[in-house]
Amino acid sequence: MTAETDPVRAEGPSVVTDGDDGAKLLVLDPAGEGKHGELPATWRPLAAQRQVIWCRLPVDGALTQAEDVLGDAEPGGPPIDVIASGESAEDALRLAERHPGAASHVLLIDPVPDESSELAERVRSAGTAVAVLPHSTGEPYNRVPPPLPLGHPDVVAGISKILEDV
Repeated sequence: MTAETDPVRAEGPSVVTDGDDGAKLLVLDPAGEGKHGELPATWRPLAAQRQVIWCRLPVDGALTQAEDVLGDAEPGGPPIDVIASGESAEDALRLAERHPGAASHVLLIDPVPDESSELAERVRSAGTAVAVLPHSTGEPYNRVPPPLPLGHPDVVAGISKILEDV
């Protein structure tokens, strides 16, 4: 059973928001974490620095709200970085493609399609950086099959590192 067909994951709010106004992290979560209206605990340090808009994709309306965030971005406004994993990577890239210049980065975890796809190249050519963060290799020592959950500490550390280097 996938997150999209799991009725338990589709319960709760479509979007969970936390953090300060200004720079934004727009998260497309195919697993539907944050069901109880709170970000995963590992994201608290990021929410202390940026506004996190966590779109729970198993819930109707989440992707529409993500579209609104990028569509409402003002030129020269606070940066928006889009984060996605697994099959939601394509949604993230398509959002960035429809709103050129609205996203500073599209950060992908275990993406399908990968960062070298034609879609990713079009997003890059429009001026948005596309990068892949720490991901599960599927090896037994990982203990977590791909895609790595967005709440995983390695994912948060990878996002933090990229944002520090900007």
